[in-house]
Amino acid sequence: MSIKRPAAEKDGAMRRKAAFFYDYPASDGDVYGQGRRERIASLAEMYPHVVHAGNFDQHAPKLGDIEAIFATWGMIRFEDRHFKAMPKLQAVFYSAGNVKAFAEPLIQRGVILVSAWEANAIPVAEMCLSQILLSLRGYFRSVRQYRQLRSFDAKKFHRTGVNGETVGMIGMGKIGTRLTRLLADYPLKVIAHDPFLTAERAAALKVERVSLYQVFERALVVCNHIPDIATTKGVLGARQFRAMRDGATFINTGRGAQVVEDDLVAALRARPDLTALVDVTWPEPPPPDSALWQLPNLVISPHIGGTVGDEAVRLADLAIAEYEAWAAGRPLRHQVTAEVLATMG
Repeated sequence: MSIKRPAAEKDGAMRRKAAFFYDYPASDGDVYGQGRRERIASLAEMYPHVVHAGNFDQHAPKLGDIEAIFATWGMIRFEDRHFKAMPKLQAVFYSAGNVKAFAEPLIQRGVILVSAWEANAIPVAEMCLSQILLSLRGYFRSVRQYRQLRSFDAKKFHRTGVNGETVGMIGMGKIGTRLTRLLADYPLKVIAHDPFLTAERAAALKVERVSLYQVFERALVVCNHIPDIATTKGVLGARQFRAMRDGATFINTGRGAQVVEDDLVAALRARPDLTALVDVTWPEPPPPDSALWQLPNLVISPHIGGTVGDEAVRLADLAIAEYEAWAAGRPLRHQVTAEVLATMG
């Protein structure tokens, strides 16, 4: 793909030399569409081709002056040969969320890395909000019982609604924080478990800090947003699922590896009053013989919580704003440092 290079520099000012790095099908949303490529081209002197792993060697001899990269899905994990080809590289502006696959070599080399993970948290939080509101009305349980009973007896169980109910958050990172702020518009109590959640921040967000067990024991809807790191694998198991309230819902938009799948399956089989809404599994998708496909009280979706369609340009907008701050010498708001990466999902 060729990128049109502007004929002149904007207002005669010196512009950084930059390139696009990505390789993804834009069918689910063009990150740099709707005028974003043109906006970037007005701010930086752009290399006229999109670079990716398949064509890097072809373009490498012409990338020696590149100072900044605008990237998104399909970003290369740089090795020595990539850095040698771009000795002037100073910053990567990643218009997407998770940077785990490629961040470490950049950070180790002192290259500034910015991620649009906060913008990518918006649709996940919005999806979870809709699932929470439906769950509090008993929607998922009534629908499956209606199909089975074919009478209004399907809704003859205690449905609390929204007023005064308790919602539990596991993980108060970007998604958990944004979702908590969305829930502030409703008369709900939010309890949360996150080892990094300070008393001061909990007070500011108007949430109650509790143990992991208490989240499951007290909340009618439990939402998992903990980061995908080694210490969180398999942390949600039988003890937590057995503690869930009558008619409770478990929502997972974190990662599937955080759940002991056999324990979740056992709990759902033993208690048809429970509901699980899982947008992530391990592996993805589950194998054909997985019980996750068969359980009537589990709704499984194909990892659709993230940015999609016309939302995609929000990722570019965040990266563009950060580029402008960097070029002007202003502080960055979304830089991924080594410390941030260690706890990033």
